[in-house]
Amino acid sequence: MDRFVRALIQWQAGSRPEPARNLPVAQLRERYSAQATQLSAGVRDAGIETKDQLIDGGDGEFGVRTYLPPTDRGRLVTYLHGGGWTVGDVDTHDPVCRRIADGLGAVVVSVDYRRAPEHPHPGPLRDGIAASEWADRAFPGRHHVIAGDSAGGALAVGISMHHRDHGGIGFAAQLLVYPPADPELRSRSAREYGSGYLSDVDDLRWYYDLYVPDPARRRDPEIDLLGADLHGLPPTVVGTAEFDPLHDEGVELAARLTAHGAVVHHVPAEGLVHGYLLMAGTVPAAGQATDNVLAALERMLASAPSAQ
Repeated sequence: MDRFVRALIQWQAGSRPEPARNLPVAQLRERYSAQATQLSAGVRDAGIETKDQLIDGGDGEFGVRTYLPPTDRGRLVTYLHGGGWTVGDVDTHDPVCRRIADGLGAVVVSVDYRRAPEHPHPGPLRDGIAASEWADRAFPGRHHVIAGDSAGGALAVGISMHHRDHGGIGFAAQLLVYPPADPELRSRSAREYGSGYLSDVDDLRWYYDLYVPDPARRRDPEIDLLGADLHGLPPTVVGTAEFDPLHDEGVELAARLTAHGAVVHHVPAEGLVHGYLLMAGTVPAAGQATDNVLAALERMLASAPSAQ
């Protein structure tokens, strides 16, 4: 395990934090935001301009933050943040989106989708679909990537499936970093790394309870990604972390996408844990892993047909 990550784990163990599932959601959101702020120390601004605005999702307004890179290479990324569909926002993932915009020369539209439990499934997914359509209209003629980390990665796949099934956006690529793909959390990694590695599997189950309160709905394809029809989805970069309860789900999702005909690049991050994108400014190995997934996406976009 990376020594900086080991130090973070030891620090957390020493501070004895209350499990996420035991906290009121408002308090948990504050804690998550504070932790993200601490981890983002040292992140370079890169001279990127941003604009916050509200857009209409069809059943209510929500926010988006647009990032304009100093060097524009004709790419567009619609980004869905992680946080168990419950915590996180455009501020917690601001450093991630700045790194993507700068690294890819892409306009990034970060989606401040409405979160569970106030807005359970399919609310966040509908917001993500609406945001991707808004971004495609606002910045036409670009290679459009749908992207997300953790819960946002699962939303990204659901958005891709929606557009596939409704003749919508033809994404140039997907970027999925440590996505949840099995609501039953049945994998070996969920058992081996489900406690003591910064992301607790019992908290993950609790997030599913908030996002999809009806267990019968967890078989829906945009929730149970490993049971979904993945045909016709765009070329995909899947990033996984070695000591992550969701590691094996990401590996299996990459394999199933490949079996369903997608071009897939799996980018493992040895020695790291779930949430490493947020650690990129303070953990050197996390910064390198972030650069690795962006480099894989860069290679994929460089070989993509011209945007229409």
